Amino acid sequence: ALQDQHGSRFIQQKLESASLQEKTQVFGELLPQSYSLMTDVFGNYVIQKFFEFGTPEQRQILASRLRGQVLSLALQMYGCRVIQKALESVSSDQQVEIAKELDGNVIKCVKDQNGNHVVQKCIECVEPSNLDFIIDAFKNEVFSLSTHPYGCRVIQRILEHCTPSQTQPILDELHQYTERLVQDQYGNYVIQHVLEHGKPEDKSRIVSLLRGKFISLSSHKFASNVIEKVVAHSSRQERQALIAEILDDPDPQALYNMMKDQFANYVIQRMLDAADPGQRKALMHRIRPHIPGLRKFTYGKHIIAKIEKYFLKSGEGQQQHQQDLDGYSSGASSLNSSQNNGGL
Repeated sequence: ALQDQHGSRFIQQKLESASLQEKTQVFGELLPQSYSLMTDVFGNYVIQKFFEFGTPEQRQILASRLRGQVLSLALQMYGCRVIQKALESVSSDQQVEIAKELDGNVIKCVKDQNGNHVVQKCIECVEPSNLDFIIDAFKNEVFSLSTHPYGCRVIQRILEHCTPSQTQPILDELHQYTERLVQDQYGNYVIQHVLEHGKPEDKSRIVSLLRGKFISLSSHKFASNVIEKVVAHSSRQERQALIAEILDDPDPQALYNMMKDQFANYVIQRMLDAADPGQRKALMHRIRPHIPGLRKFTYGKHIIAKIEKYFLKSGEGQQQHQQDLDGYSSGASSLNSSQNNGGL
């Protein structure tokens, strides 16, 4: 029954409210085949439920059954779920014991479609002082992991949960590669994460590394998301410098080109939102002459809609603006959400 769908589901539902006697009976039947259940499409759920609703003793016995098997389970489609549930359910000593079995195979797990979830769960659940082996494994690997579809998630978990002395070497490596990471389909999420959640000095370091490149990066599919975060999360002075860089560009068409660009237009919208009144006024003053030209472009219309929001009274063509606004504000919001899909 444990390995068929209905039997498994029945036992899962019953366990939550089962008496001690019933739990003990099922546990006795399950224990001899516990390992094969852990890797079974239905059986793994029964094991997970015991980690959740079993007695403390049953949890401990199941955890001891993981000994020597953590790596192979972590790399297996169903086993990885059992390990994650175990990490959430057992004592801190047993958490450490489970995590330590990955030592020597951290990078292998991080790059694995199943194993990466286990490493993330270790970082979330285990006391950081016991995770130095993970930090050590990342030495000189931060760039390659940040540009990896699973590695980029694990790096973000480290930044969220580990101690400053553990995150510092990770951040130092990130800063060496900022310009390349912002243009990478995965690396850009790691830099966005630092801009949203990092220390002020790390944010400032990123902003200063990107200074002088804001215009070109704003038109880049991945980097434009980072530049939006720079606008939203930098200091007032840094935002002033960013706006100045765009308004003072030697190319008089730079601002106009950004406004009709499929990516850069979001950066300009974000600037209008984040600017203080003086900055916004200066921006709107420079945008205003371009409004007739912007109407011809899908993305330009987003800017017109945004400016309507800030009550730019442009005298002539006010009615036309209103039509643009009615026609495109809904489009702007749906496009905006697809462009800005936050963290992975």
